[in-house]
Amino acid sequence: MNPLKKLLGQTAIYGLSSIVGRLLNFLLVPLYTRYFTTVEYGETTILYAYVAFFVVILTYGMETAFFRFSHLETDKKKVYSTTLLSIIASSTLFMFIACFFSQEIANTIRFGDHPEYIKYFALIIGLDAISSISFAKLRQQNKAIRFAVVRLLNIFINIGLNLFFIIYCDFAIENDLQSATLIEKIYNPEIGIGYIFIANLVASVVTIILLLPEMFGNFKSFDKLLWKKMLVYASPLMIAGLAGIANETIDRIILQYLLPSDIATSEIGIYSAFYKLSIIMTLFVQTFRFAAEPFFFAQEKEKNSKELYARVLKYFTIVTSIIFLGSMLYFDIIKNFIGSEFQDPRGKLVVPILLFANLFLGIYYNLSVWYKLSERTKYGAYLSIFGALLTVVFNFMFIPSMGFEGAAWATLICYFSMTVVSYLLSKKYYPIPYSISRISFYLFFSLGLYLLSTFVDMGMVINTVYLLIFIGAAILLEKPKKRVISNP
Repeated sequence: MNPLKKLLGQTAIYGLSSIVGRLLNFLLVPLYTRYFTTVEYGETTILYAYVAFFVVILTYGMETAFFRFSHLETDKKKVYSTTLLSIIASSTLFMFIACFFSQEIANTIRFGDHPEYIKYFALIIGLDAISSISFAKLRQQNKAIRFAVVRLLNIFINIGLNLFFIIYCDFAIENDLQSATLIEKIYNPEIGIGYIFIANLVASVVTIILLLPEMFGNFKSFDKLLWKKMLVYASPLMIAGLAGIANETIDRIILQYLLPSDIATSEIGIYSAFYKLSIIMTLFVQTFRFAAEPFFFAQEKEKNSKELYARVLKYFTIVTSIIFLGSMLYFDIIKNFIGSEFQDPRGKLVVPILLFANLFLGIYYNLSVWYKLSERTKYGAYLSIFGALLTVVFNFMFIPSMGFEGAAWATLICYFSMTVVSYLLSKKYYPIPYSISRISFYLFFSLGLYLLSTFVDMGMVINTVYLLIFIGAAILLEKPKKRVISNP
C-alpha cells in the first residue's frame, strides 16, 4: 500500500476515537459553561492542568521507548511485559502516596476544602498511565479498530455519566420522576463539579477492564537489562514531555497566582473556554500524532523515506491552514458553543493566536522525527525545556499587564520558537528536504486571508469565498505535474 495512503487510513481510524471523542467532549463545553459558573469551570481547568503534569511523570517516556525497542528487539512480548510491569509498579506507588497525603496536597494547591478531588485524580492518573501502554501496544500492532473501540467506550461512559449527574439527576428530582427516589440515595447536588471527576474515574476503571486481554494475553517476563536501556532512552523524553506539558497548560497555573485573587479563577474559566474554541486544530494535531509516530518509525528504512517525511509536513501544513481559516472565518458561529457568561470580546483576538500556536505545535511534532530516528532524544528534552522557559518567562512578562491575552501570546511565541530551532537542528543532524518556501506560503496566505476578512468584513458569503480561494490555490500548486516524455 502507498505509505501516505496507509498513514491517511490509520489517521482516519485513530481519528474516529480521537476526533469523535474529543468532539463529544467538546459538546460538554456548552454544558459546563451553562450549568457551572466561570469560577467553577476555572477550578476544573486548574485541576486538570495539574493532572497533565502527573500523567507525563507516570508514563515517563515509556510509550515512545516501547515503540522504539519493539522495532529493535526480536522478542516484542518481552519488551511489552517489561514496559507494562514498570508502569504498574510506579503507578500503584503513586496512587497510594497521593491518596494517603490527599489533604496536604489539596492544601498546597489551594483546594483544601476538597481533598476528595485529589483521591479521584490520583486513581484516574494511575489507571490511565497503566492503560496507556496497552493502547501503545495496539498502535504498534496496527490494531487501530480495537484501539478506537476501547477509546470510544471510555468516552461514551464519561459523557453519559456527565449528562446523568449534571442534567438528569436534578431534572428527575425537580419533576418527581419515578427514578427520583433512587437518585436521591446516590446523588448529592453539593458535590457539583466533583461529578465531572467521578465520571472520569468510572470511565478509567472500565477502560482498564476492557484492556485486560492486551495487558496479560501477551505477558512474558520482566527483563531488568532491557528496562535499564529503555529508561536511558525514555528519560529525556519524559523531561521533554514535562516541558511540553508546561508549554500547554502551565499558563492556567500561572494565571492562578499572577492575576488578582478575586478574579483569577473566573478569568481562567473564560480563557479555558476560549481554548476549547480552538478544538478543531487540537483534534487534528492530536489525531495526526497518534498515527504519525509509529508510521515514522516504520518508514525509517524505506527508500526515499526523508522525501516522504517532507511531503507529510507540507500536506499537514495545508490541512492545518484550512482549519485555521475555517475556524476564524466562521468564528461568529463557533463562539456560540460556549455559554453567554463566558463570551468575551477578547476571544476575537485570543482564539486566532491559540489556533496558530497549535498549528506550529503540529509542525514541531512533524519535525521531531529527526531526533527520534537519529537516537538524539536528548535534543527533544532540550527543545522542550527551551520552550518551557520561554513560556514561563513570557507568561510572567505579559500576564500582569495583558491578563490571559498575554498567556496566549506566550504560547504562540513558545511553539514558533521551538519549531524554528528544531528545524535548524534537523538540517545539521538529520537533513530532510522540507519545502520551506511552499510551507511558508501556505501559512502567510492563510493568515493574510484571515486579516483581510477582519479588516474588510463582508459577511459569511465572502468569507466562504476566501476559504475556497485558499483550497483552490493549494489544489493547483500541489497538482501532480505531467511528465514530458521526449522522443529518442
